[in-house]
Amino acid sequence: MSEKIIEININNLEEKYAFDKVAKQASGAVMYTQGKAVLIAAVAIDEKSVDEDFLPLTVQYIEKSYAAAKIPGGFIKRETKPGDFETLTSRIIDRSLRPLFPQGFHYPVTITVTVVSADENVDLQVAALHAANAALFVSDIPVSKSIAAVRVGTEGDELVINPTLTQQEKSELDLLVVGSGSDAVMIEMRTLSSKTQEGQSANEFSEEALVDVIAMALESIEKASTEFEVEFSPMAREALVLEMSEDKIDATLYTMIETKYSKEVEKAIAHMAKSERSSELKKIRASILEELKNEGEEADKGLVTKVLERYKATVVRAMILDKNIRADGRALDEVRAINIETNLLPSVHGSCLFTRGQTQALVTVTLGDKKDAQMYELITAQNSLSEKFMVHYNFPGYSVGEAKYIGAPGRRELGHGNLGKRAMEPTLPLDYDGSIRMVSEILESNGSSSMATICGGSLALRAAEIQTTALVAGIAMGLVTDGSKYAVLTDIMGLEDHDGDMDFKVAGTANGITALQMDIKLGGIEMAVLKDALLQASKGKNHILELMEEAAKEIQSSAALPSTENFSIHPSKIVDIIGKAGATIREIIEKFEVSIDLDRDVGGVKVSGGDKDKVAAAKAHIEGIASTPVKKQMEYKVGESYEGKVKRIVDFGLFVEMPDGFDALLHVSKVAKERVNNLSERYDEGDAITVVVMEQNGKKVELATPEFLA
Repeated sequence: MSEKIIEININNLEEKYAFDKVAKQASGAVMYTQGKAVLIAAVAIDEKSVDEDFLPLTVQYIEKSYAAAKIPGGFIKRETKPGDFETLTSRIIDRSLRPLFPQGFHYPVTITVTVVSADENVDLQVAALHAANAALFVSDIPVSKSIAAVRVGTEGDELVINPTLTQQEKSELDLLVVGSGSDAVMIEMRTLSSKTQEGQSANEFSEEALVDVIAMALESIEKASTEFEVEFSPMAREALVLEMSEDKIDATLYTMIETKYSKEVEKAIAHMAKSERSSELKKIRASILEELKNEGEEADKGLVTKVLERYKATVVRAMILDKNIRADGRALDEVRAINIETNLLPSVHGSCLFTRGQTQALVTVTLGDKKDAQMYELITAQNSLSEKFMVHYNFPGYSVGEAKYIGAPGRRELGHGNLGKRAMEPTLPLDYDGSIRMVSEILESNGSSSMATICGGSLALRAAEIQTTALVAGIAMGLVTDGSKYAVLTDIMGLEDHDGDMDFKVAGTANGITALQMDIKLGGIEMAVLKDALLQASKGKNHILELMEEAAKEIQSSAALPSTENFSIHPSKIVDIIGKAGATIREIIEKFEVSIDLDRDVGGVKVSGGDKDKVAAAKAHIEGIASTPVKKQMEYKVGESYEGKVKRIVDFGLFVEMPDGFDALLHVSKVAKERVNNLSERYDEGDAITVVVMEQNGKKVELATPEFLA
């Protein structure tokens, strides 16, 4: 089969898709090119379905160092564990493509996207999405719809569709929308802070403005996804004949549960904690199995579990759609009770225990210097980068009542931490020159622990005396729809997330949205529903912010907070603070147990330490060194003799301290008419010496001895 190439120029992207060129034994594959970037996407399927009721989809986005003409850093010269960018990109591809699979598709599928050539001006996330989509569409997997991805940024006051990486660096908006046709299936958004004439701005987007931008993105997505389907269809392989898993719902058993156990199921649903609800449902299942056994019926534990779960989901959804009643009795737009404690950990720089319903996050902030920043590399960047604001999210099993080993963070933990960072980062001071590490320990979870991380994290920053521009709150929204009507839910709990149709996380300040993330379990979401969800989220977010503002007023400073002194000395004195070979500054650091940052150009000094008294003493000591008057260099007369002192002897000459205190070089060739091989035989440090000024050019003074001139 010969190679087929399709070129598509749409939405400011010039893309080339080469089919039947690489990975021909995969279910579907493509070599994708944009600029100098080349990606290979391949799809493989295991034609044996799993018994569980889910799609076992695995997405792997891999960046090869050779793609940027680099050799991996570190001891092992081979790519090992994926970096954060690779993991987060894999999640984005997974969340975008998962809704395309048909109902009942339970076959293991692996989608691998490998970057084999990089381009420093190509958005690799959009490229990876389009490459993976093309490989899936032309594969023998029965997927008949295509997605398209659009990133929206700003250039000045103008919106830009699919900006280059250079444009993204200056953009105040980063909005990634993935959709199929006119429907959105996945959204990620964040804003970036900037300086204005009035001060720093977090560039929050209002809900109304964001709806308009998303609508514009969806217009571009509809054009692109339609063109993809037209162009890729002739390349598609014949679909495999696969048996879709049908819901093994025994109508008789379902009716029995509905008739005899409805009250017990409703009572189990009312148990908000996942562990308690699961326990109650297990008791109901045991009763059903016992009854079936007593009646001589076949008691299939797996079937009973599935039918009971289906009935439970039906009850939850019907209560919401038909009665506007939620499992815990709240109104559709009601936020659960909130409790906030700040700086409850005495040895921590900043801490907050944020509890909302049965979701609880303990968030801590630790302040550090520039050197504490996390170093990382991107194949689209020439140099190593540093992450000054780190958000680490941990989700131990006990938070949902599970006995589970705590291991390395998974994709979910990295994704939630990244969302929290994107939400809070725009409010950090632009001139903050240190590093901040935030850690969120989820102690209890029943829905929206990532949003609790944002709420607790924003307060923990304030508790650590970081002057953020505004507090940030996060709220998770849900959706239940039967096709004809829908209900938007505020502050969803785990049950509503599991049995609902959407997980829509919104974070921002009182002025608007700073970050957003949406995943749809349906084929997509209409703009009218999206607008309702955003406006309802704004109401809930502002309610939480009011409670957070009250809590912020009660913050008591932590005794563990490091003390920092910023002051200036004359730039010429920086060398005295450093001392010979750094001896003076090392002595200050060891004596006062502080860290010192110096700015040679402007004479800036930053002294930090855990003891305020020692920091103050170090500052006084430095100011003492710098307090001697700044010497002004003399204007010497060329040809005149001056009395100096030998300050230092080196191979190439003598450094002579002149009468004004400044040093000048007497080169070895100007000491005597004949070559002097060993100056140490003639002079000792501290000896008086007569020199003649040969030339003065600014601070540079050339000397000679009278002997040389005789």
